[in-house]
Amino acid sequence: MRNGARKLAESRWFAEVDMEVQFFDLDPMEIVWHGNYVKYLEVVRCALLDKIGYNYPQMKQSGFAWPVVDMHLRYVAPATFGQKIRLRADIVEWENCLKIDYLITDAQSGKRLNRATTTMVAVNMATQEMCYVSPPVLMEKLGIA
Repeated sequence: MRNGARKLAESRWFAEVDMEVQFFDLDPMEIVWHGNYVKYLEVVRCALLDKIGYNYPQMKQSGFAWPVVDMHLRYVAPATFGQKIRLRADIVEWENCLKIDYLITDAQSGKRLNRATTTMVAVNMATQEMCYVSPPVLMEKLGIA
Protein backbone atom coordinates (compact mmCIF):
# COMPACT_ATOMS: atom_id res chain seq x y z
CA MET A 1 0.00 0.00 0.00
CA ARG A 2 1.33 3.36 -1.03
CA ASN A 3 1.59 6.09 1.63
CA GLY A 4 -0.16 3.90 4.20
CA ALA A 5 -3.41 4.09 2.22
CA ARG A 6 -6.08 1.55 3.09
CA LYS A 7 -6.75 -0.81 0.20
CA LEU A 8 -10.28 -0.72 -1.14
CA ALA A 9 -12.10 -3.99 -0.53
CA GLU A 10 -12.61 -5.82 -3.80
CA SER A 11 -15.27 -8.34 -4.63
CA ARG A 12 -16.24 -10.57 -7.51
CA TRP A 13 -19.13 -8.16 -8.20
CA PHE A 14 -17.66 -4.93 -9.54
CA ALA A 15 -17.98 -2.43 -12.36
CA GLU A 16 -15.78 0.32 -13.73
CA VAL A 17 -16.73 3.37 -15.76
CA ASP A 18 -14.36 5.89 -17.34
CA MET A 19 -15.58 9.43 -17.83
CA GLU A 20 -14.33 12.93 -18.46
CA VAL A 21 -14.97 15.75 -15.99
CA GLN A 22 -17.38 18.23 -17.54
CA PHE A 23 -17.37 22.01 -17.07
CA PHE A 24 -20.84 22.00 -15.47
CA ASP A 25 -19.52 19.84 -12.60
CA LEU A 26 -17.04 22.52 -11.45
CA ASP A 27 -17.36 24.97 -8.58
CA PRO A 28 -16.01 28.57 -8.48
CA MET A 29 -12.57 27.17 -7.53
CA GLU A 30 -12.54 25.32 -10.91
CA ILE A 31 -12.53 21.86 -9.34
CA VAL A 32 -15.36 19.33 -9.17
CA TRP A 33 -17.92 20.52 -6.62
CA HIS A 34 -18.00 18.02 -3.75
CA GLY A 35 -21.71 17.23 -4.23
CA ASN A 36 -21.13 15.99 -7.77
CA TYR A 37 -19.20 13.01 -6.45
CA VAL A 38 -22.56 11.60 -5.31
CA LYS A 39 -23.65 11.72 -8.97
CA TYR A 40 -20.46 9.89 -9.98
CA LEU A 41 -21.23 7.17 -7.42
CA GLU A 42 -24.69 6.78 -8.95
CA VAL A 43 -23.21 6.43 -12.46
CA VAL A 44 -20.96 3.53 -11.48
CA ARG A 45 -23.55 2.02 -9.11
CA CYS A 46 -26.01 1.79 -12.03
CA ALA A 47 -23.31 0.15 -14.16
CA LEU A 48 -22.76 -2.39 -11.37
CA LEU A 49 -26.48 -3.02 -10.91
CA ASP A 50 -26.85 -3.46 -14.69
CA LYS A 51 -24.01 -5.97 -14.62
CA ILE A 52 -25.83 -8.16 -12.08
CA GLY A 53 -29.20 -7.63 -13.79
CA TYR A 54 -30.80 -5.86 -10.85
CA ASN A 55 -30.94 -2.13 -11.56
CA TYR A 56 -33.80 0.09 -10.41
CA PRO A 57 -36.46 -1.16 -12.89
CA GLN A 58 -35.74 -4.79 -11.91
CA MET A 59 -35.80 -3.84 -8.22
CA LYS A 60 -39.21 -2.24 -8.65
CA GLN A 61 -40.46 -5.25 -10.61
CA SER A 62 -39.29 -7.55 -7.79
CA GLY A 63 -41.34 -5.53 -5.27
CA PHE A 64 -38.42 -3.96 -3.43
CA ALA A 65 -37.03 -0.45 -3.27
CA TRP A 66 -33.39 -0.11 -2.21
CA PRO A 67 -32.85 3.40 -0.81
CA VAL A 68 -29.40 4.57 0.20
CA VAL A 69 -29.52 4.84 4.00
CA ASP A 70 -25.86 5.63 4.65
CA MET A 71 -23.11 7.26 2.61
CA HIS A 72 -19.52 8.15 3.42
CA LEU A 73 -17.15 10.03 1.13
CA ARG A 74 -13.48 10.80 1.66
CA TYR A 75 -12.03 13.45 -0.62
CA VAL A 76 -8.33 12.97 -1.30
CA ALA A 77 -7.51 15.13 -4.33
CA PRO A 78 -9.57 17.37 -6.61
CA ALA A 79 -10.74 16.46 -10.09
CA THR A 80 -10.54 19.19 -12.74
CA PHE A 81 -12.12 20.09 -16.06
CA GLY A 82 -11.29 17.66 -18.85
CA GLN A 83 -9.63 15.16 -16.52
CA LYS A 84 -10.26 11.52 -17.37
CA ILE A 85 -11.41 9.70 -14.25
CA ARG A 86 -12.16 6.05 -13.51
CA LEU A 87 -15.07 5.12 -11.24
CA ARG A 88 -15.11 1.68 -9.61
CA ALA A 89 -17.81 0.06 -7.49
CA ASP A 90 -17.51 -3.23 -5.58
CA ILE A 91 -20.30 -5.04 -3.71
CA VAL A 92 -18.80 -5.94 -0.33
CA GLU A 93 -21.90 -6.86 1.73
CA TRP A 94 -25.22 -8.37 0.69
CA GLU A 95 -26.75 -10.50 3.45
CA ASN A 96 -28.62 -7.79 5.41
CA CYS A 97 -27.96 -4.78 3.22
CA LEU A 98 -26.26 -3.91 -0.03
CA LYS A 99 -22.97 -2.22 0.81
CA ILE A 100 -20.88 -0.89 -2.04
CA ASP A 101 -17.32 0.44 -1.85
CA TYR A 102 -16.24 3.01 -4.45
CA LEU A 103 -12.94 4.28 -5.71
CA ILE A 104 -12.50 7.28 -8.00
CA THR A 105 -9.07 7.65 -9.54
CA ASP A 106 -7.29 9.54 -12.27
CA ALA A 107 -7.71 7.24 -15.27
CA GLN A 108 -4.11 7.67 -16.47
CA SER A 109 -2.03 7.74 -13.30
CA GLY A 110 -4.30 5.74 -10.99
CA LYS A 111 -3.96 8.47 -8.33
CA ARG A 112 -6.82 8.23 -5.85
CA LEU A 113 -9.22 11.17 -5.86
CA ASN A 114 -12.07 9.87 -3.71
CA ARG A 115 -13.09 6.82 -1.72
CA ALA A 116 -16.69 6.20 -0.68
CA THR A 117 -19.22 3.68 0.58
CA THR A 118 -22.98 3.47 0.35
CA THR A 119 -25.36 1.20 2.21
CA MET A 120 -28.73 0.37 0.73
CA VAL A 121 -31.49 -1.62 2.43
CA ALA A 122 -34.42 -3.45 0.92
CA VAL A 123 -37.86 -1.99 1.56
CA ASN A 124 -40.95 -4.04 0.73
CA MET A 125 -42.87 -1.71 -1.57
CA ALA A 126 -46.26 -3.22 -0.69
CA THR A 127 -45.89 -2.75 3.07
CA GLN A 128 -43.25 0.03 3.14
CA GLU A 129 -41.39 -2.02 5.75
CA MET A 130 -37.62 -2.28 5.84
CA CYS A 131 -36.28 -5.81 5.46
CA TYR A 132 -33.68 -6.87 8.01
CA VAL A 133 -32.43 -9.61 5.68
CA SER A 134 -31.85 -9.05 1.98
CA PRO A 135 -34.60 -10.69 -0.10
CA PRO A 136 -33.82 -13.89 -2.04
CA VAL A 137 -33.98 -12.03 -5.37
CA LEU A 138 -30.69 -10.29 -4.53
CA MET A 139 -28.98 -13.62 -3.83
CA GLU A 140 -30.31 -14.93 -7.15
CA LYS A 141 -28.91 -11.93 -9.01
CA LEU A 142 -25.56 -12.40 -7.30
CA GLY A 143 -25.57 -16.07 -8.24
CA ILE A 144 -25.40 -17.33 -4.66
CA ALA A 145 -28.98 -18.54 -4.19
